Amino acid sequence: MTRWLVPLLFGAAGVAILVGLGVWQLQRLAWKERILAEITARMDDALPALPAAPDETRDEYRRVRLTGQIEAGEVHVLTSQPPAGPGYLVIAPLALPDGRRVMVQRGFVPEAGKPAPRPGGRVTVDGNILWPDDRNPYTPAPNAERNIWFARDVAPMAAALGTEPLLVVAREAIGPGLSPAPVSVNIANDHLGYALTWFGLAAVWAAMTVGFLRTRRRAAA
Repeated sequence: MTRWLVPLLFGAAGVAILVGLGVWQLQRLAWKERILAEITARMDDALPALPAAPDETRDEYRRVRLTGQIEAGEVHVLTSQPPAGPGYLVIAPLALPDGRRVMVQRGFVPEAGKPAPRPGGRVTVDGNILWPDDRNPYTPAPNAERNIWFARDVAPMAAALGTEPLLVVAREAIGPGLSPAPVSVNIANDHLGYALTWFGLAAVWAAMTVGFLRTRRRAAA
């Protein structure tokens, strides 16, 4: 009896663990879908006014509509955008009627268009609040001489432009020579694939257990 019971228990335990991992991934899938649905709702539901003290947890991706004056000064963040290829995100200070100054991402300019002057003046910006997570431990420091930044690092950019550490990403390009570079949600959601993988492994484990037991039965016959 032992020679049958041990492999049976081993097989059942393996199947239970793999199925449990699959169920856990389905739970993670539901959690991730709730997050994505919340972000989508934030992106489309405009705030009545810019919050006095924006909070990343509460306000990231929230849509705002701001009217103000684009003032002198820009930072250029190196990136690429198909099909244009390499270029820069253009970020400038926006002075609001109440005296606040925030950053606005005007859009994308191809590499050759970086030196071109871009007019300022009064604009209405339809955009989304964003705290980018572009920077990592390997990101180089900005090249101040050439005004090239390698990540959207909110606090240092705000210090360079003399604004609040708040970035609003325009949904449409603001100014000639620029292409739209709106907020995109790059949150991986591979949990369904992981769940199917675990369930598939559970099925294989179960089939192998059954096959092993049948082989042992034939050998004992």
